[in-house]
Amino acid sequence: QVQLVESGGGLVQAGGSLRLSCVASGRTFSSYTLSWFRQAPGKEREFVAGITWSGDSTDYADSVKGRFTISRDNAKNTVYLQMDSLKPEDTAVYRCGARLRGLGPRSRPDYWGHGTQVTVSS
Repeated sequence: QVQLVESGGGLVQAGGSLRLSCVASGRTFSSYTLSWFRQAPGKEREFVAGITWSGDSTDYADSVKGRFTISRDNAKNTVYLQMDSLKPEDTAVYRCGARLRGLGPRSRPDYWGHGTQVTVSS
Protein backbone atom coordinates (compact mmCIF):
# COMPACT_ATOMS: atom_id res chain seq x y z
CA GLN A 1 0.00 0.00 0.00
CA VAL A 2 1.15 3.51 -0.75
CA GLN A 3 -0.34 6.95 -0.24
CA LEU A 4 0.64 9.72 -2.66
CA VAL A 5 0.38 13.46 -2.02
CA GLU A 6 1.12 16.03 -4.71
CA SER A 7 2.24 19.61 -4.25
CA GLY A 8 3.79 22.46 -6.22
CA GLY A 9 0.92 23.48 -8.44
CA GLY A 10 -0.10 27.07 -8.91
CA LEU A 11 -0.61 29.91 -11.33
CA VAL A 12 2.14 30.77 -13.79
CA GLN A 13 2.43 32.81 -16.96
CA ALA A 14 3.04 31.17 -20.30
CA GLY A 15 6.73 30.44 -20.72
CA GLY A 16 7.25 30.03 -17.00
CA SER A 17 8.14 27.00 -14.93
CA LEU A 18 6.79 24.92 -12.08
CA ARG A 19 8.07 21.87 -10.27
CA LEU A 20 5.54 19.37 -8.99
CA SER A 21 6.38 16.97 -6.20
CA CYS A 22 4.70 13.77 -5.12
CA VAL A 23 5.67 12.20 -1.82
CA ALA A 24 4.82 8.62 -0.97
CA SER A 25 4.20 7.05 2.40
CA GLY A 26 5.51 3.71 3.49
CA ARG A 27 8.48 1.68 2.44
CA THR A 28 9.63 0.08 -0.81
CA PHE A 29 9.22 3.33 -2.74
CA SER A 30 12.02 2.31 -5.07
CA SER A 31 9.96 -0.66 -6.28
CA TYR A 32 7.24 1.49 -7.86
CA THR A 33 6.99 2.75 -11.38
CA LEU A 34 5.92 6.38 -11.07
CA SER A 35 4.02 8.57 -13.47
CA TRP A 36 2.15 11.82 -13.90
CA PHE A 37 -1.25 12.26 -15.50
CA ARG A 38 -3.34 15.34 -16.04
CA GLN A 39 -6.95 16.17 -16.70
CA ALA A 40 -8.34 19.47 -17.91
CA PRO A 41 -12.00 20.45 -17.51
CA GLY A 42 -14.14 18.59 -20.02
CA LYS A 43 -11.18 16.56 -21.24
CA GLU A 44 -10.04 12.98 -20.88
CA ARG A 45 -7.28 12.10 -18.46
CA GLU A 46 -3.97 11.88 -20.30
CA PHE A 47 -0.56 10.48 -19.61
CA VAL A 48 2.15 13.10 -19.15
CA ALA A 49 5.35 11.38 -18.02
CA GLY A 50 6.57 8.18 -16.42
CA ILE A 51 9.71 6.69 -14.95
CA THR A 52 10.43 3.03 -14.32
CA TRP A 53 11.02 1.65 -10.86
CA SER A 54 14.59 0.83 -11.82
CA GLY A 55 15.11 4.37 -13.10
CA ASP A 56 16.49 3.16 -16.41
CA SER A 57 13.75 4.54 -18.63
CA THR A 58 11.44 7.52 -18.92
CA ASP A 59 8.69 8.41 -21.34
CA TYR A 60 6.72 11.53 -22.13
CA ALA A 61 3.64 12.55 -23.99
CA ASP A 62 4.51 14.12 -27.32
CA SER A 63 2.93 17.37 -26.21
CA VAL A 64 5.44 17.82 -23.36
CA LYS A 65 8.63 16.33 -24.79
CA GLY A 66 11.52 18.72 -24.46
CA ARG A 67 9.67 20.82 -21.89
CA PHE A 68 8.93 18.49 -18.96
CA THR A 69 11.33 16.29 -17.01
CA ILE A 70 10.37 13.51 -14.63
CA SER A 71 12.79 12.38 -11.95
CA ARG A 72 12.76 10.50 -8.67
CA ASP A 73 14.60 10.62 -5.39
CA ASN A 74 14.11 7.29 -3.70
CA ALA A 75 15.83 8.45 -0.53
CA LYS A 76 13.10 11.08 -0.14
CA ASN A 77 10.25 8.90 -1.43
CA THR A 78 9.53 11.61 -3.97
CA VAL A 79 8.88 11.89 -7.69
CA TYR A 80 9.15 15.25 -9.42
CA LEU A 81 7.83 16.79 -12.57
CA GLN A 82 9.84 19.78 -13.71
CA MET A 83 7.73 21.77 -16.14
CA ASP A 84 9.41 24.42 -18.27
CA SER A 85 8.15 26.57 -21.13
CA LEU A 86 4.60 26.14 -19.91
CA LYS A 87 1.72 26.75 -22.26
CA PRO A 88 -1.93 27.57 -21.55
CA GLU A 89 -2.88 24.13 -22.84
CA ASP A 90 -0.88 22.63 -19.96
CA THR A 91 -3.56 23.88 -17.57
CA ALA A 92 -5.00 20.88 -15.73
CA VAL A 93 -5.15 18.98 -12.49
CA TYR A 94 -1.98 16.93 -12.28
CA ARG A 95 -1.96 13.63 -10.43
CA CYS A 96 0.85 11.26 -9.68
CA GLY A 97 0.45 7.52 -9.83
CA ALA A 98 2.40 4.46 -8.74
CA ARG A 99 2.48 0.86 -9.84
CA LEU A 100 4.43 -1.81 -8.00
CA ARG A 101 7.20 -3.14 -10.24
CA GLY A 102 5.70 -1.84 -13.44
CA LEU A 103 7.48 -2.99 -16.56
CA GLY A 104 7.62 0.34 -18.36
CA PRO A 105 7.26 4.07 -17.75
CA ARG A 106 3.68 4.01 -19.10
CA SER A 107 2.52 1.26 -16.74
CA ARG A 108 -1.00 1.94 -15.51
CA PRO A 109 -0.92 3.10 -11.89
CA ASP A 110 -2.51 1.15 -9.07
CA TYR A 111 -2.37 4.08 -6.66
CA TRP A 112 -3.19 7.74 -7.21
CA GLY A 113 -2.69 11.04 -5.50
CA HIS A 114 -5.52 13.55 -5.18
CA GLY A 115 -4.00 16.04 -7.58
CA THR A 116 -2.61 19.56 -7.72
CA GLN A 117 -3.91 22.36 -9.92
CA VAL A 118 -1.66 23.90 -12.56
CA THR A 119 -2.94 27.00 -14.31
CA VAL A 120 -0.99 28.68 -17.10
CA SER A 121 -2.14 32.10 -18.15
CA SER A 122 -1.61 33.60 -21.59
